[in-house]
Amino acid sequence: MRATMHRRPAAARADRWHGWSAPSVRSAFTAAFAVVVVLVGLRLTVRDDSHAVSWLALPPLAASAFLPWRWVAGVGLASMAGAFVYLWILYDFAMGDVADHGVDFLVVAVAVVISAAVSIVRERDDERLRRLTQLASVVQQAILRPIGERMGPFDIAARYVSARSGAEIGGDLYEALDTDFGVRIIIGDVRGKGLDAVRLSSTVLGSYRHVAFERADQRCMITDLDHAVARNAGDEDFVTAILLQERGGTLEIVNCGHPPPMLVRDGVATYLEPESMAPPLGLNPSARELTLRLQPGDRIFLYTDGLAEARKDGEFFPIRERAWSLIGHGNVGDGLASLESALRRWVGGPLTDDIALLLLDYRPDSD
Repeated sequence: MRATMHRRPAAARADRWHGWSAPSVRSAFTAAFAVVVVLVGLRLTVRDDSHAVSWLALPPLAASAFLPWRWVAGVGLASMAGAFVYLWILYDFAMGDVADHGVDFLVVAVAVVISAAVSIVRERDDERLRRLTQLASVVQQAILRPIGERMGPFDIAARYVSARSGAEIGGDLYEALDTDFGVRIIIGDVRGKGLDAVRLSSTVLGSYRHVAFERADQRCMITDLDHAVARNAGDEDFVTAILLQERGGTLEIVNCGHPPPMLVRDGVATYLEPESMAPPLGLNPSARELTLRLQPGDRIFLYTDGLAEARKDGEFFPIRERAWSLIGHGNVGDGLASLESALRRWVGGPLTDDIALLLLDYRPDSD
C-alpha cells in the first residue's frame, strides 16, 4: 500500500516566474527609467531650447515597460506639467509664447496615451500568464501524485523543478508504487512541451500504474508502455524512461533512452549505465535489465534531462562531482532542495527546461 505521508511534487515555495514581472527585469527597467529621467533633466537644464520639451515624451514611454497604467498616466501628466512649467519659465511667464508650442505638447500627450495603452496590454498579458502558470501547476499536481516519504526499504523524496518559461508545461513524469513484486519506480520525459506532452505523460503514468501491479517482468511492462505511447503519440513523439524494481535488496534497472541513474555509495557517485541503451518508449524498445546489489546507505538519484542539460556559458552542471556534497548524506528531501538551490545559483538565470528529481535512500533496517 502507498505510504500515507505525502510530499508535493513541486517545491512548497512559489516559484518566481519569468517575464516582464520578474524582479530582475523590474529592477533593470527601474534603473533605465531613472537614467531617462536624469537625461531629460539634463537636456532641459543645460540648454535653453524650447524644442527640448519633446524629450519629456520619454519618461512615460520608459515607465510603460514596468509600471501599472495608472502610474504611467501619472508619469505622463507629470511630464506634461513639467513641459508647461519649463516653457513658462523659459519665456518669462508669457502664456502666449507657451501656447505657440502646442505641437510639442501634442507629442508628449500622444506619448502618454500610447504608453498607457502599452501598459494596459502588458498588464493583461501578465495576468493571463499568471493564471496559465497557476493552471500549469494544478495540472502537474494532478498528474504527478504525491509520493510517500517511506516506501518498502527506501526513504524517498521527489521534486519537480519548474522552469516557468511562459506557461509551457513540461512532460516530465515520475511514480513510485509498492507492489507484490517489490517497490517499482518510473521516471521519464516526454518529447516536447504543452498540453500534448501532458496528455502523453498522463497516458504513460496511467498505463504504468496499471501494469506495475499486473506484470511480474519489467520487460513486459516496457512492451505495454511502448504500445500505449505508440497508440497515443504523434509520428515524431516518444518518451524516455527508466524503470526500477527492488526485490530482496537487488535493484533491477531498465533504461529506455533516459539519462542514467546515479549510485552514491561511500562518498563516490557512479552512473549506472547499461551495456547498450534501448530506444525510448514509442520506438519499439527491447531493453535489457541492469542488476545491482544494494548496500544499506546506498542512494539512487534519478533525474530528467533538464538537469543533465543545464549549463552556464556552455559548461554543463557538474552533477557527479557535486553529488556527494549535495545529496549524499542527510535527509533526502533536504538533499534535493540543496541540489536545486545549487543548480539555480550555478546557472545564474532562468532554467531552460523543467526537471523531475527522485532520490532514494536504501534503509532496509528501517522497515
